[in-house]
Amino acid sequence: MTAVAQKPGEDGKYTIKAPGIKAQFIPYGATLTNLFVKDKNGEDVDVVLGYDDVDYYPKDPGHPVYNAIPGRYVNRIGNGKYTLDNVTYTTEKNDGSNTLHSGTNNWSYRTWDVTEVTEDSITFSIHDASNSSLGMIGLVEGKVTYSVSDSQWKIKMEATAPEERTPLMLTQHTYFNLDAFRDPTTDKIWNHTLYLPYSQRYLAADDSALPTGEIATAIAGSINDFASIPSLTLGHAKNDPGFSGNCGAGGQCEGYNGYWLIDDAPKDAVVASLASPFSGIKADLRTDQAGVVVYSGNWFDGTAPLKSTQGLEGRDTVPRSSCVAIEAQDYVDGINHPEWGRLEKQITGPGDIYTWESSWTFGLI
Repeated sequence: MTAVAQKPGEDGKYTIKAPGIKAQFIPYGATLTNLFVKDKNGEDVDVVLGYDDVDYYPKDPGHPVYNAIPGRYVNRIGNGKYTLDNVTYTTEKNDGSNTLHSGTNNWSYRTWDVTEVTEDSITFSIHDASNSSLGMIGLVEGKVTYSVSDSQWKIKMEATAPEERTPLMLTQHTYFNLDAFRDPTTDKIWNHTLYLPYSQRYLAADDSALPTGEIATAIAGSINDFASIPSLTLGHAKNDPGFSGNCGAGGQCEGYNGYWLIDDAPKDAVVASLASPFSGIKADLRTDQAGVVVYSGNWFDGTAPLKSTQGLEGRDTVPRSSCVAIEAQDYVDGINHPEWGRLEKQITGPGDIYTWESSWTFGLI
């Protein structure tokens, strides 16, 4: 498609669209603000969390990384340190004793440049100076292109570290509720089904959701099983005594905040399928990444507002466990676990081009 004027609409959002899908974005965090797809009745449903007021994204004190690009190294760095080329670097501890998404100046806190807009795509770029996030050494230049076509949303990222070697691992951090919080029977995510057909194995984690180094295998029907059958709901094990502490926090984190490996998936295979019987919407993920983080929204406290495109009368905030983020990425804290053999994937240096690709295809159950 031909490029159009690089200006947002009156609501501050850039809009791209194609048959069956419309997506809106803002430069802050290279963030997706709205994603409209068709439900079983042919109606447009906004299936991602966000705010009506684009100016609130940088003000939100909770900063839940709504549909943004965190980085330059996503998820956790254990004990706020890593070693590269025999030098140990200290990173900001913003998640207990660990670092989350590279700290409180990570890419989801930055305003990206809009470099190209067409009717069905938009590209954002970022210039990340050395140590602008504590311990993230070396300049990084990054970009993300979002595009839509025939009920599909594609995300493609590239980054380079032209001056020196540095940790580099990215993801797209989108929160879904395929019902747009309109199911009158529940405001939770547990009725959504999740199928991870190539992900029987997962990284065992400690009480702070940091991988221990052990790679575990989920037994069919167990809390962390989403591989055995396609119809398991996110809440299939919510009556299990271990469900309330499955993601740590001294038993206070219910549900999921962990990493599942993708093993032996054919090229372009659907590696995750999220669906809702209420809306009839199904979202299929394809990715070139080694696994996915699944986070079921435990830490939402009911104060974040819903968008005007979501909710019901009397339901206008985001409660606990009412959404799910499925984040394609490499192994969490892989830079501190050389036994996994992921260092080549997670360290980028002069002459390297880091790439990341995923797509979500929306249809009906």
